[in-house]
Amino acid sequence: MTATEVWAVILGGMIVTYATRLSFIILPRPERLPEYFRRGLRLVAPAVLAAILAPQVIVLESGQPVLFGPRPLAAAVAALIGWRTRNAWLAIGAGMVSLWVLQAVGA
Repeated sequence: MTATEVWAVILGGMIVTYATRLSFIILPRPERLPEYFRRGLRLVAPAVLAAILAPQVIVLESGQPVLFGPRPLAAAVAALIGWRTRNAWLAIGAGMVSLWVLQAVGA
Protein backbone atom coordinates (compact mmCIF):
# COMPACT_ATOMS: atom_id res chain seq x y z
CA MET A 1 0.00 0.00 0.00
CA THR A 2 1.19 3.46 -0.76
CA ALA A 3 1.26 6.23 1.82
CA THR A 4 -1.75 7.86 0.16
CA GLU A 5 -3.77 4.66 0.47
CA VAL A 6 -2.79 4.27 4.13
CA TRP A 7 -3.90 7.81 4.90
CA ALA A 8 -7.13 7.29 2.95
CA VAL A 9 -7.92 4.24 5.09
CA ILE A 10 -7.08 6.10 8.31
CA LEU A 11 -9.19 9.12 7.38
CA GLY A 12 -12.04 6.91 6.18
CA GLY A 13 -12.03 5.06 9.48
CA MET A 14 -12.03 8.33 11.38
CA ILE A 15 -14.99 9.64 9.38
CA VAL A 16 -17.01 6.46 9.86
CA THR A 17 -16.26 6.38 13.60
CA TYR A 18 -17.15 10.04 14.03
CA ALA A 19 -20.34 9.68 11.96
CA THR A 20 -21.61 6.74 14.00
CA ARG A 21 -20.98 8.55 17.27
CA LEU A 22 -22.52 11.75 15.94
CA SER A 23 -25.61 9.88 14.77
CA PHE A 24 -26.66 9.22 18.37
CA ILE A 25 -26.43 12.93 19.10
CA ILE A 26 -28.37 13.96 16.00
CA LEU A 27 -30.96 11.16 16.14
CA PRO A 28 -34.10 11.67 18.19
CA ARG A 29 -34.22 10.97 21.91
CA PRO A 30 -34.03 7.28 22.86
CA GLU A 31 -37.60 7.23 24.18
CA ARG A 32 -38.81 8.32 20.73
CA LEU A 33 -37.06 5.44 18.98
CA PRO A 34 -39.13 2.33 18.22
CA GLU A 35 -39.16 -0.34 20.93
CA TYR A 36 -37.63 -3.02 18.68
CA PHE A 37 -34.69 -0.68 17.95
CA ARG A 38 -34.09 0.01 21.64
CA ARG A 39 -34.22 -3.72 22.41
CA GLY A 40 -31.67 -4.34 19.68
CA LEU A 41 -29.33 -1.67 21.03
CA ARG A 42 -29.12 -3.52 24.36
CA LEU A 43 -27.61 -6.47 22.50
CA VAL A 44 -24.85 -4.48 20.77
CA ALA A 45 -22.38 -4.51 23.68
CA PRO A 46 -22.57 -8.28 24.32
CA ALA A 47 -22.28 -8.96 20.58
CA VAL A 48 -19.18 -6.77 20.26
CA LEU A 49 -17.63 -8.35 23.35
CA ALA A 50 -18.26 -11.83 21.96
CA ALA A 51 -16.77 -10.83 18.59
CA ILE A 52 -13.63 -9.57 20.31
CA LEU A 53 -13.22 -12.50 22.70
CA ALA A 54 -14.18 -15.50 20.54
CA PRO A 55 -11.05 -15.43 18.32
CA GLN A 56 -8.88 -15.20 21.44
CA VAL A 57 -10.61 -18.07 23.23
CA ILE A 58 -11.21 -20.52 20.39
CA VAL A 59 -7.72 -21.47 19.26
CA LEU A 60 -7.26 -23.48 16.07
CA GLU A 61 -4.68 -26.21 15.74
CA SER A 62 -4.44 -27.85 12.31
CA GLY A 63 -7.70 -26.19 11.35
CA GLN A 64 -9.63 -27.72 14.27
CA PRO A 65 -10.82 -25.76 17.34
CA VAL A 66 -9.20 -26.66 20.65
CA LEU A 67 -12.05 -26.93 23.14
CA PHE A 68 -10.15 -28.08 26.23
CA GLY A 69 -6.99 -25.97 26.18
CA PRO A 70 -6.04 -23.32 28.75
CA ARG A 71 -7.89 -20.48 27.04
CA PRO A 72 -11.32 -22.12 26.67
CA LEU A 73 -11.12 -23.52 30.20
CA ALA A 74 -10.13 -20.13 31.64
CA ALA A 75 -12.95 -18.48 29.68
CA ALA A 76 -15.39 -21.04 31.12
CA VAL A 77 -14.15 -20.27 34.65
CA ALA A 78 -14.54 -16.53 34.03
CA ALA A 79 -18.02 -17.01 32.58
CA LEU A 80 -19.09 -19.13 35.55
CA ILE A 81 -17.73 -16.64 38.08
CA GLY A 82 -19.33 -13.74 36.20
CA TRP A 83 -22.66 -15.53 35.96
CA ARG A 84 -22.75 -16.49 39.65
CA THR A 85 -21.45 -13.21 41.11
CA ARG A 86 -22.56 -10.66 38.48
CA ASN A 87 -19.21 -8.95 39.09
CA ALA A 88 -17.25 -8.21 35.91
CA TRP A 89 -14.00 -7.41 37.73
CA LEU A 90 -14.11 -10.64 39.68
CA ALA A 91 -14.81 -12.58 36.47
CA ILE A 92 -11.88 -10.92 34.69
CA GLY A 93 -9.55 -11.58 37.61
CA ALA A 94 -10.66 -15.20 37.96
CA GLY A 95 -10.24 -15.73 34.22
CA MET A 96 -6.74 -14.27 34.23
CA VAL A 97 -5.60 -16.23 37.28
CA SER A 98 -7.06 -19.48 35.95
CA LEU A 99 -5.37 -18.91 32.58
CA TRP A 100 -2.02 -18.33 34.26
CA VAL A 101 -2.42 -21.44 36.44
CA LEU A 102 -3.55 -23.60 33.52
CA GLN A 103 -0.63 -22.42 31.37
CA ALA A 104 1.81 -23.02 34.23
CA VAL A 105 0.66 -26.60 34.77
CA GLY A 106 0.61 -27.24 31.03
CA ALA A 107 -3.09 -27.99 30.60
